[in-house]
Amino acid sequence: MDGITLELPLFLLATFAGAFIAGLSGFAFGLVAASLWLYILTPSQSAALIIAFGLLVQGYSVWKLRRALDWRKLWPFVAGAALGVPAGVTLLAWSDPRNVRIAVGILLVVYSLYAFFRPSLKLATTGGRIGDAIVGFFNGVLGGLTGLAGILVTIWCGLRGWPKDVQRAIFQPVAVAIFLMSAAWLGAKGTVTTETIKLFAIGLPFVFAGTWLGLKLFGRIDEAMFRKIVLALLFVSGAALIF
Repeated sequence: MDGITLELPLFLLATFAGAFIAGLSGFAFGLVAASLWLYILTPSQSAALIIAFGLLVQGYSVWKLRRALDWRKLWPFVAGAALGVPAGVTLLAWSDPRNVRIAVGILLVVYSLYAFFRPSLKLATTGGRIGDAIVGFFNGVLGGLTGLAGILVTIWCGLRGWPKDVQRAIFQPVAVAIFLMSAAWLGAKGTVTTETIKLFAIGLPFVFAGTWLGLKLFGRIDEAMFRKIVLALLFVSGAALIF
């Protein structure tokens, strides 16, 4: 941020909205927050904050799921991500903010359209652990580059046809693993600045408030209608970033 008065309210609004959606759906903090953050923050700041806040939001869910974790399914994704995260962090150092905004916008649009039409898509019944590891690698690259750590794995788990409880026990732990690896690489490269730490501290109460409200409202809103609202918001946010 460069001191413009409007930037801080926009940052806090995006932070609260991302935490709220993540509290309700179990994911998408980075997608929602980045739709505004990338207008007012550098790609490095955005990635670092998504990782830091994402660890808080997703870490709690993983702790709740700890007895349901299946390490036989998890390890290919984590192993692939371990190779992908350094590549993503390296790309982050010489990425152009406008190109990152457009790329994230396209991702938002594609993901929202995928999620809306996914019942008609064929399942990925082949690939096995090699396919899982490849998806884990590219998911790691995306996580290191943008902080969006769980999107590709979430889509892949759906294509694999796994039950919802199995999917959540895969993509949330993978996201946490990528957040941890990305944080270590960003810190090692000196990417985390004093300004970023200050933004983290300022945004922390809004993350807690948004997550709390999302969890509070979870189950009280009609699932089908809420899903349509979230997908519409993701689509509009992505379109705004692109154009």
